[in-house]
Amino acid sequence: MGQAMAGAYLDAGYEVTVWNRTAAKAAALVARGARRAESAEEALAANELVILSLTDYDAVYAILEPAAGALRGRVLVNLSSDTPERAREAAAWAAGHGAEHLTGGVQVPPSGIGKPESSTFYSGPKEVFEAHEAALKVLTGADYRGTDPGLAALYYQIQMDMFWTAMLSYVHATAVAGANGITAQEFLPYAQSTMASLPGFLAFYAPRIDAGNHEGDVDKLAMGVASVEHVLHTAEGSGVGTVLPAAVLEVFRRGVERGHGGDSFTRLLDVFREG
Repeated sequence: MGQAMAGAYLDAGYEVTVWNRTAAKAAALVARGARRAESAEEALAANELVILSLTDYDAVYAILEPAAGALRGRVLVNLSSDTPERAREAAAWAAGHGAEHLTGGVQVPPSGIGKPESSTFYSGPKEVFEAHEAALKVLTGADYRGTDPGLAALYYQIQMDMFWTAMLSYVHATAVAGANGITAQEFLPYAQSTMASLPGFLAFYAPRIDAGNHEGDVDKLAMGVASVEHVLHTAEGSGVGTVLPAAVLEVFRRGVERGHGGDSFTRLLDVFREG
């Protein structure tokens, strides 16, 4: 991701200073015109705007804490993934060292960097975001969510909640298909059709959820239990692991056990809220 981001800035004509814990990883960018910093301190001193793209905030602290003396006056755009609370803690930590902190949540893989149709969530001081918005939009479109440093991380993580669950369901369904002699390519148009139907369901249920309307006039939780049981038994009969449908079935059954069998499956919001 860092390679793609630095490359996008080089392509846009920016002067770019790069630093990586493994110096060789910066070689290709240096060959394209980037300046290689010999230390994190040197990298921080090079520009007001500092882009961080690391695995998590532990990695951020591992790099920045030894170089904390060079943070004053810098704007840290932290595109590393972590929790909303850790983003708030990092913003407070940065402020304690005289730096501004913008939390970012990049919604695309490296191949999406440099494309305006891609998007990144941002949160933190609005005036700081606006001052550097043009530079941030070199990477992707920018979706500013508010002053709370945790908001960008929150929006990112709830997107990942949906993405990984949906993709895992696809992988599981593909395993069941394969066990029955259906190739991934043969299954593809049907998988795409199912995924393409989801936006309509989301648009239907969102206003009902906000209104607290979980009436079972369109779907009923008890019928959902029967449906998921059939999915589980189909996987089991195909010799495919049932951990995923079993987990879904457990959530549905908990809703029914609480007396909500006649309600919509959206009543499961209460099950999740209860932990």
